[in-house]
Amino acid sequence: MKKFDKLITFTVPCYNSEAYMRHCIDSILVGGDDIEIIIIDDGSTKDRTAEIADEYQEKYPNICRAIHQENGGHGSGVNNGIKNARGKYFKVVDSDDWVDKDAYLKILAKLKEFEESGTNIDLLITNYVYEKPSTNEQKIIDFSKGLPQNRVFGWEDMGKFGPNEFFVMHTLIYKTQILWDSKVELPIHMFYVDSIFATMPLPYVKEIYYMKENFYRYFVGRDDQSVNQDMILKRIDQYMYIPQLICETFDHNETVKISPKLAEYVFRLIRILSLISTIFLNMNPSKENERKRKEYWKMIKKNQPVTYRRIRYYMPCIIANFPGHIGTLMAKIGYTVSKKILKFN
Repeated sequence: MKKFDKLITFTVPCYNSEAYMRHCIDSILVGGDDIEIIIIDDGSTKDRTAEIADEYQEKYPNICRAIHQENGGHGSGVNNGIKNARGKYFKVVDSDDWVDKDAYLKILAKLKEFEESGTNIDLLITNYVYEKPSTNEQKIIDFSKGLPQNRVFGWEDMGKFGPNEFFVMHTLIYKTQILWDSKVELPIHMFYVDSIFATMPLPYVKEIYYMKENFYRYFVGRDDQSVNQDMILKRIDQYMYIPQLICETFDHNETVKISPKLAEYVFRLIRILSLISTIFLNMNPSKENERKRKEYWKMIKKNQPVTYRRIRYYMPCIIANFPGHIGTLMAKIGYTVSKKILKFN
């Protein structure tokens, strides 16, 4: 097994990120020599992203590494970070986000404690916070109701989660070996691939630890952000591909053998992604989107008939699939409600 030089690797994918990447990287540098930061310049051409990445590597040679690659999208940057990681643990921080200093130092101390005691942890989970500076709004996504605290646990120890509580990239710190063992590889030139990173390695995870720390700060408010409503409508094919891939990859019966609660969690994820996909298709009515909606549900039925029956006849999905003007109206109402509950936009 590979010997790791660092406690944790942070990968920061950057694409034309000059305006905000310094804030992100500086927040991670607080960890000092125990950590490494891999700054991925994803073929940036419109600003000084590449120069700034090199600047950090030159100024902090024991911490920062700059990797320049041809443009491949966010997923390609994450893949490159996983491939080149030298830390025992692995975390992705997007270049427009940042981490909270106090929570960060507590997490590093806990990881060191695990190392000193020989405690194995495959996955460390923390809270994250939606930050909307334009309106001074904050929304904390807290997992304390569904996860045990102050002890190592497994999937079957999980409780019930709220409607907006899913394991997203922002909340996860994987053991790097888990990512290698799972052979997770994100699609290139695609948006919305975070859910693949946050889901595909989970069957390889056995020991989990949760810290009730508001660690990751997720910036909301840029017009070109991938979770912006107009952007999702524009890239709906890419958004729909994610639950399709998860559905094709996770055999429900096989996942139940690993853990019934993990299987139920994956089901909930497919359900909410399917609901959101259907809502967005119906918000922009056309013959083409109607065809896509029907093909999507046909795919779910073919690959996961049990999952299909539970999802398709889930009341919000029934309402979202109403045809014609009623379906469009229901989709717009559903979007407004979902946005408030799930904070996906």
